[in-house]
Amino acid sequence: MKIEDDWLTAATTQAVMAMLDDAGFRALAVGGCVRNALLGAPVSDIDIATDAHPKRVVELAEGAGLKPVPTGMAHGTVTVVADGIPHEITTFRRDVETHGRHATVAFSDDVAEDAARRDFTMNALYADAAGHVIDPLGGLSDLRARHVRFIGTPADRITEDYLRILRFFRFTAWYGDPALGLDAEGLAACAAHAEGLERLSAERIGHEMRRLLAAPDPALAVAAMAQAGILARVLPGADATALGPAVHHGASDWIARLAALGGDASGLRLSKLEARQLDEIATAARDGTVPFALGDALGARAADALRVRAALMGAPLDTRNLEAAARGAAARFPLAAKDLMPDLSGPDLGAALARARTLWRASEGRLDRGALKARLLEE
Repeated sequence: MKIEDDWLTAATTQAVMAMLDDAGFRALAVGGCVRNALLGAPVSDIDIATDAHPKRVVELAEGAGLKPVPTGMAHGTVTVVADGIPHEITTFRRDVETHGRHATVAFSDDVAEDAARRDFTMNALYADAAGHVIDPLGGLSDLRARHVRFIGTPADRITEDYLRILRFFRFTAWYGDPALGLDAEGLAACAAHAEGLERLSAERIGHEMRRLLAAPDPALAVAAMAQAGILARVLPGADATALGPAVHHGASDWIARLAALGGDASGLRLSKLEARQLDEIATAARDGTVPFALGDALGARAADALRVRAALMGAPLDTRNLEAAARGAAARFPLAAKDLMPDLSGPDLGAALARARTLWRASEGRLDRGALKARLLEE
C-alpha cells in the first residue's frame, strides 16, 4: 500500500523527512495525515514520528536551515517550520504512567511501541517519505472497513486519557460506516468509564463537541452517546431525537445542531458570540415567530432556526418558510428615527419604531415608509 498525496510529495515535507533520514533516523508520517490520505480526505496537519530525540531534532533542523519550535520537548515534540508550513515531529514513545489525561512517557526506538500507545487502530498508520504504508497493529483493515476501534483493550485506552471517550464518538461520526454502527466493545467501555469525563476541562469537552457536531451526519454517534449516558454528562437535559431530522432538513452548522439537542450548554465553554447565536436559534426554533420576521431578526441563521423547528415538531420542512425567511433577511426596514421627528421623541420615539417594525414584519415588508408613518401617527 502506498500513498502519493501532494502534502507528502511537497518539497517542504520531503525536506523535513530527509533531514532525519539523512542523519540515520527514521522519519514516518503518522496519524491523521496518513489516515486521511488513504481515505481521500483533506489533510490539514502533518505529523511525523521519529526515533530521533527532541534535542537532536532541534540540532538537525537548525543545521538544515529550518526553524525548530520546542512546542513540547518534555513529551518529545518539536515543530519544524519549513517555508511557513509546520511539521510536528514527535519521538517514538511508550507510556510509563498514565493519569487519565496526560501521561508520563519514555522515548523509544520501536515504532510498534509508539503505535500501541495511540487511541484507535486507524490512527496507528505510518508512511515513509516514499509513501509506503507501515501498519504495526492491523489498522489498515479497520480503516478499509471504516471500523473505529480502540487499540488493545478499550478500557485501558480510555483510562489512559478520558478524552478518548468523546473522540470515540467523534471519529465514528467522521470515519465510521453507519451500517456497522458503533464498535460494541468500545461503546460499552465508554459507558462504563463515563465518570472520567468529570476530569476533563470544559474547553476540551467543548472542542470535541464542536468537532463532533460538525461531522457530515453526527446523529448516529450522538444517539449512541445518549444511550450510553455520555450526552447527559456533557450536555445535561439534551435530547438527541431531533438531531437526525434537523440534519436531514439541512442544518449543517454545528451551533444549529446543538440547538436541536437542547440542554444546558454552559459546560461547553462557548464564546459570547457562540452562546448568543445558540440562544437566538434555540429560542426562534421553539417560539412562533413567523419566517419573514425571523429572517429580519436573524439573517441567514433564520433558515437553520426553521430547520430545527421542523425537526423538533417532527414535521416536514416547508420550503415556503425558508423562502419567506430569505425575503426577510434581504429586506430593509424602511423607517428611521428622523422620519418620525419632531412629531415624536424620547421613549415615545423608540416605542413607535418598535411598533413600526412589528407592523412591517406582519406585512412581510409590503408597508413602505409613508404607509408606516401614517399608521403610527394615526395610532
